[in-house]
Amino acid sequence: MISVDIKKRLGDFQLDAQFEVPAGVTAIFGRSGSGKTSLVNAVAGLLRPDAGRIAVGDTVLYDSTQKTHLPPQQRRIGYVFQDARLFPHMTVMRNLTYGGDHDAERVIGVLGLEHLLTRMPAGLSGGERQRVALGRALMCNPQLLLMDEPLAALDAPRKAEILPFIERLRDEVKIPMLYVSHDVSEVARLATTLVVLEAGQVATVGPVGTVLSQPATVPLVGVRAAGAVITTKVAGRLLDDGLTELAFSGGRLMLPGILGVLGQTVRIRIPAQDVILAKDRPTGLSALNVLPVTITQVEQGRGPGMAVGLLAGKDHLLARVTRRSALRMELAVGQQIFAIIKATAVGPEDIGR
Repeated sequence: MISVDIKKRLGDFQLDAQFEVPAGVTAIFGRSGSGKTSLVNAVAGLLRPDAGRIAVGDTVLYDSTQKTHLPPQQRRIGYVFQDARLFPHMTVMRNLTYGGDHDAERVIGVLGLEHLLTRMPAGLSGGERQRVALGRALMCNPQLLLMDEPLAALDAPRKAEILPFIERLRDEVKIPMLYVSHDVSEVARLATTLVVLEAGQVATVGPVGTVLSQPATVPLVGVRAAGAVITTKVAGRLLDDGLTELAFSGGRLMLPGILGVLGQTVRIRIPAQDVILAKDRPTGLSALNVLPVTITQVEQGRGPGMAVGLLAGKDHLLARVTRRSALRMELAVGQQIFAIIKATAVGPEDIGR
């Protein structure tokens, strides 16, 4: 369990954040200037709060009432920054073991670094450098891993290269992580818990699928980024069409590409703006995915749109429609309608394993 309850004045900005989250990957999400980096720096010991308490499990890192403030080197925290910050004069192996060599063989294997150990940082790609930075943080035997937008400086191919390795860390190494990001696709793929910051305060916190599927979250993440996260299993393939069939509690979805092996768990984000609603089951459409759903919430947005919460089986989806469409369709809580999702609406960056 990670517990944070801190206050810190930074000029005109006030950080006043409280949350308690379980082990796993907790994403700290928010717009630029919302306080994400200041929060993780306080956890790392690089920024001393004015008041409050920070604890990881039974270890108290900071407590203003008890006059406790562990220095960074005593906190057993690994920190991966946006830039890898490798030592340019050291080989990959020496960079990895600079702070320790805990579980070195396993870390090198999980991150796929075996063929890079004798290389110098200047000869690595951006994704390779970040994997080495991750390995170095893990070899210091941390009780908590902090990652401050580690993929922000990478282009799309490099992000696609490193995301599966972070997923392996989450599933195999199982060190608790605080993962700072402003990219909803990263959050949806990696996080188990989501903390959304707005103007230095926690706007909402909870399981990532629950938080992202709530209409109230739309203005916090942005209308283009809003979308629900569901967990599915590979149920079959249409090889001639290059499609994979995914099963979940609300039915089956067809998506392009070969997505894992039969029975494998696949987590997907379905953008709210790509969900079309119909009062009757449509016919003659090119869209492959038509799901029966029940409306759980209808909320007016800050602009001309409305967010509609949907229940498909036991899973929650989210749709964004114009207010004109919502009024014309007379959308209301409890109404049974159909959600239409194009197979191409879910991009590769929205699919996690």
